[in-house]
Amino acid sequence: MNIVNCPCGSELVYLNCCQPYHLNTQVAPTAEALMRSRYSAFVVQNADYLWNTTHVSKRKGFSKEGYLSSAKNTTWLKLEIVFADVDVVEFKAYYLNRKFQAEVLHEKSNFKQEEGKWFYLDGKFY
Repeated sequence: MNIVNCPCGSELVYLNCCQPYHLNTQVAPTAEALMRSRYSAFVVQNADYLWNTTHVSKRKGFSKEGYLSSAKNTTWLKLEIVFADVDVVEFKAYYLNRKFQAEVLHEKSNFKQEEGKWFYLDGKFY
């Protein structure tokens, strides 16, 4: 039985938090839930989920291979949600760079819901 806390910072067990989204047995109900599940997907190296939750109009700049490479080459430390609204989530994702120095990815992301599913559109970096 998997009792590891979810990487998204919810303090729930991964099995009861982001894993059902990753396994496509549930759909993220909010933009924030999708953001958290995408962060967790980077941590667990689930490139298919990242690709599938990127809006089809924005996939040209992304690839499953690129997502996987990014996930494999980054040591993610924690996620902090700064602000969340219906379709916008501002977050800070803490990670170690290649020199093992802590850095922060600060982004305000835009999401779109279509047919009951949320998708990542784009983001502004700070």
